[in-house]
This record gives sequence, structure tokens and C-alpha cells, in this order.
Amino acid sequence: MSITANSQLSQVLSRNLESIVSNTDGSWANLGAELVYTQDWAGRFLSFYWQHLDSLCDPDSTSINTAQIIASLNQEDGFVPVDKSAYLQRVQRVMTTLVPERCQCWFIFRQYLYELELVITPVMPSLGNAATSVLVMGRLLQVTDKKHEVVAPLLINPSDLVLRSQQHQKIVNRITSNIRRTLDLDVIWQQTVDSLGEALQLDRCIICPYKPGTKSVKVIAEYHQPHINSMLGLEIDINSEFGFAQTLHTLKPTVFKSQHPYFHKQYLLTAVTCHQDQPNGIIAITLRDECKSLTAEELELAKEVADQLGTAIAHATLYKELLAARFEAEEATRRKSEFLANVSHEIRTPLNGIIGFLKLILDDMTDGVEEEREYLQESHKLSVHLFDIIQDILDFAKIEAGKTDLELGSVNLHELFVDVSNSMRLQAEQKNLSFQVQMPDTADQIMVYGDYLRLKQVMINLVGNAIKFTHEGGITLSADVVRKKTRFQDQEFPGLVKVRVADTGIGVSLDQQDKLFQSFSQVDGSRTRQYGGTGLGLAISQKLVEAMGGEVHFYSLGEGLGSTVTFTVPLYQQPVLS
Repeated sequence: MSITANSQLSQVLSRNLESIVSNTDGSWANLGAELVYTQDWAGRFLSFYWQHLDSLCDPDSTSINTAQIIASLNQEDGFVPVDKSAYLQRVQRVMTTLVPERCQCWFIFRQYLYELELVITPVMPSLGNAATSVLVMGRLLQVTDKKHEVVAPLLINPSDLVLRSQQHQKIVNRITSNIRRTLDLDVIWQQTVDSLGEALQLDRCIICPYKPGTKSVKVIAEYHQPHINSMLGLEIDINSEFGFAQTLHTLKPTVFKSQHPYFHKQYLLTAVTCHQDQPNGIIAITLRDECKSLTAEELELAKEVADQLGTAIAHATLYKELLAARFEAEEATRRKSEFLANVSHEIRTPLNGIIGFLKLILDDMTDGVEEEREYLQESHKLSVHLFDIIQDILDFAKIEAGKTDLELGSVNLHELFVDVSNSMRLQAEQKNLSFQVQMPDTADQIMVYGDYLRLKQVMINLVGNAIKFTHEGGITLSADVVRKKTRFQDQEFPGLVKVRVADTGIGVSLDQQDKLFQSFSQVDGSRTRQYGGTGLGLAISQKLVEAMGGEVHFYSLGEGLGSTVTFTVPLYQQPVLS
């Protein structure tokens, strides 16, 4: 039978296509395809022919009105793909590229699912015009109706029904009791599949967690007979197993014949686990052919197991998240306590020195003007050190409170490097370390976008750390121009400048590097005692750089192999390279 939409056809199709798409005499059957239809850009049916069309029609209908059937197919709950978005993208791609495509796709209509093998071909437009429709030819692979794969509830002897119901209710009670005893997700999943598999003597039972919107699920727990290969860790495409798609769509248990190679075309019962009508997992169990017909009561029991498990999964997931949050809070509290202990030591040390030197001077305990001047110089040095510690703490507090004041504008990179070099070179030379500065080879000045004082603070912080943790060798301060357009605060910049501070110091092991940017944290407490510092330096630098549109990264091949810290800053204008 051939059906054609008879409304607004001339507005949708070109004059050259009208004779093709308006075919109503059934001659499309001569093409040899079971299924032939045309669709427009939005996926609406323009014409439709199918040998199995009667399966789509209302059996109580005495006559078939072509316009009504086309309208029925085009409704939101009409004959639509299960993955409508992916199918529509394919149709539109065929129209755009004018290249035919072949695919297998599941369609849903009322309570039935149809697996179709399709060839989608563009209806070639006249020269200079865009394609507005596709011609689709295909065949039916399988259908989930009462004549094929979906199994109707079985009518059995009442006494047998009572016996089976009691047996299955015991299984439900056992599973419910077990999963309520623990909040460990792994235990819940494994106990469920083991209970079902052992009680029902299944070949296989699997559970797959599900997150809304995902196209595949992963087998996280499994029960299987010894002679069967394990599916644990295997990912299953939801659309390739229509029973998975059906149970997620309806939130009801589904019995179907699987096409997955691991199931060997066995019948499966799938049920979706839910919490507050939101699916969070899928249970799938194999059925023997003689047991493929389940009673309505048994299907309801399967749903009850899934509901109990869904609630348990939700509670266990929440508990796991609470534990993680608690651990993170405790870890943050521990780091802050350690930080306060370190900072109190860092503050007391220079303060005690200042008080001691000044006390000696006030009590006339010096051996002359020269020693008195020496004590004053030491007091001054210690006071500067104390000021830097307090400045770090205040800076971090302001950043955390979101009250950092930045004066963003053009900054001359050469002037910035000279300023930092003048401030830090003496400190490096006092430790017999080399200090090298390398600028990009350009014909004009390099201008970056940022806050001069904050950029200087970051660079002094990074160079100071490099000097502190380096005992021999040296430090290299360099920069590179990266020609990559970037946007920051709704402005477009022609590129980036990557500033690099490399040292030959003690390095950091790979498993400890993630701690470097944590607030109130150093790699370990012994370094704080040995080298001093608050543990806020890299955290402050990272937040300042990010506030100026850049990123900070740390690299080290391991302990004793040196370290490199890089940060980026937007390029204010494109320099002329030499």
C-alpha cells in the first residue's frame, strides 16, 4: 500500500520531484524494497509505503485515510526514531553533502519497537538549489510486537502461579534485606546479581549504572556460569539493544531477544532501576526459551526489585558523596591547622630575632657602633621577611574574599623582566647560583595585558621559590610568544606570552605534584621546617594569573631533577619578530 501526504506538497517539493513523491498507485512495491518513504529537512514524512503497513494501522479501523495516516506518523508520538536527534542529524547531513548513507535504526510506534535497515538518499535538486528531501529505502529486521519478540503475559495454572509468586517474593525480600544492610555501592550491585543468579539459576545477570543522556552503559557487576565468558567492564550501546532503549523509555520491564554477541540471541529481561522516577541503572538477566513468557505478576516483581535497588543506589550514592565531602572538609581543616602551626612558627622566628637584636641594642650590650649597626641591619632584614609573610596571608585572604583589586592595562615585558632580575639576582648570587634571563627575539617591545605589580609579585614569588629550593646550578627566567588568539573579559587578544621559570633544584615527585596548588599546603611538612614559607605562594600566584586571563602549570620529572613553572598572560599587541 502506498500513502502520500496530499497537503502543501507543492510548497515542499520542487516541480521535478512531484511525480516521484506523489506516487500513490503502489508502484513503489516494484522497487523491491519493503519500506520506501520520503522526508523533509525536519524529518516529517511526505510519502510512505510499507508492506507491513497494517501493523501501524488501528485494527478497528474499517478504512484507511492516507492523509490521516501520514498525520499520525508525523505526530510527536508517531512513527519516530528512538534516537531522534542522531537520526535527524544523519538525514540533514545527507541533504547537505548529497552523499547517501546506510544505517540500522530503531523506530518506536505506540507500544512497539521496529529495527530497520535503511539507505538514506538525497533527492537531487535542480542545479543551484539545495536538497529539501530524502528518499529512504529499507527493510524490517525485527519488531517487538505480540507476533514477534515481545512476549505477552502468560496464563498458567493458578496453583503454579501461587508457587512461582511465593518463590519470587522470597527473592525480592532477600535482596531487599541484603541491600539495606550496606551503603557500599559495589557490595549492593554484586549482592543483587549474585542473589538473582543463584536463586533463579541464571546463565547470566548483569547490572549497569546509567546516567541520563548517556548513549552507552558499562557492566559494573555480573553473575555468570563458569562456562560463559565474563562481560564485566564491557560497554553496551543502548541503541543497539532495543530492550535497553525500551525499558529506559517506558521505565517498565521488557522481555526481548538480544542481538549482542555475548548473549547469543538469548531472551533477556531488562528492568530499569529508578529513584523518584529518574533512572540510575539497568538490570539484565537471561531467560531460558521455555521461561520467556512471564506473568504480569512476575513482571511486577521485577519492577519491585528494580525500584528497591534504585532507591538503594540513590542512597548509597548520596552517602558516598557525603563521605567524599566530609573527607575533603577534614583534609581542608587538617591543612589549615598545619598551616596555622607553620605560620605561627614563621612569624615567631623573625619576630623573636627582631626583639632580641633590639633588646641587645637598648641594653647597651653591643661592642661598639659597628656591631650595633650590624644588629640593626639584621633586624631590618627580619622585619622585611616578616612583612612578606603577613603580606602573603593578607593577599590570600583578599583573593578568597573576591576583593582583589587589579589595574589591568598594557605592560612592557622587558621592563618587567629587568625589574624582577634586579630584585632577585643578588639573592641567587648569594647562594652561588646562576641567574639567566632570556627574552623572545623581536624587533620591537613585547606588550602584555595585565597588572604590572601583580605580574611582578607572581614572578618574584616563582623565582624566589626556585632559588629557595635550588642548591646548585641555577635559575632561568624566559618567555615565548604564542600566536594563538584568545578572549578575556569580552576582548580578543592576538596571542599569549608564556613566561617560564626553570631551576635545577630538588624537584617534586610525580605523585606529590597535585598538592602544590592546594591552599595552605606544601609537599610535606618537613620542607616547611627546612625551607620555611607559608605554603601559599603557588596558590596565590595561580589565582592572580587566572584573574588576569592566564594559566599556571608545574612540571618536574621527579625528585632531584629540577622544576619548571610556567604561566601565560594575554598579548596586548602583536610584536614584530626579528
